[in-house]
Amino acid sequence: MQLDFKKLDGLVAAVIQDWKTNEVLMVGFMNEEAWQKTVETGFATFYSRSRNKLWLKGETSGHRLVVKELRTDCDRDAVLVKVEALGPGVCHEGYRSCFARKLEGRDWQVTEELAFDPNAVFGG
Repeated sequence: MQLDFKKLDGLVAAVIQDWKTNEVLMVGFMNEEAWQKTVETGFATFYSRSRNKLWLKGETSGHRLVVKELRTDCDRDAVLVKVEALGPGVCHEGYRSCFARKLEGRDWQVTEELAFDPNAVFGG
C-alpha cells in the first residue's frame, strides 16, 4: 500500500506523537522524498513549505526524532509517526510540544514550562 501524495499538492500530513506517553508533539508535512528518508534513516524528516526544502528535525538543535512506529490513516494521506524525542523539546519556541497552548475562554494560555532556551539553541 502506497501513501497518497496527490491530495495535498504532493504532501501528506505527519502527526508526531511520543511513543511512550502518546502526547502529540508536533505536526509537519512530508513529501515523497521526506517520507523515504524517514523510512530509510529512522529519523523524522519533513518538507518545509516555507523554505521549500527537506529538513531533518533536529539538524540545528540536535533534538532529533527517532522513529519507533509508522501508521497511516484509511485515506493514506496522513501518517502517524511515533517517536522517541532526543532532547528536551521539539518546539522551536522551547517547549516540549508544539501544542503548549490551550484555549481558555477566548484567550490562548501557555500550559507548559520552557523545556530549553530557544535563543541558546537557535541563536537570537
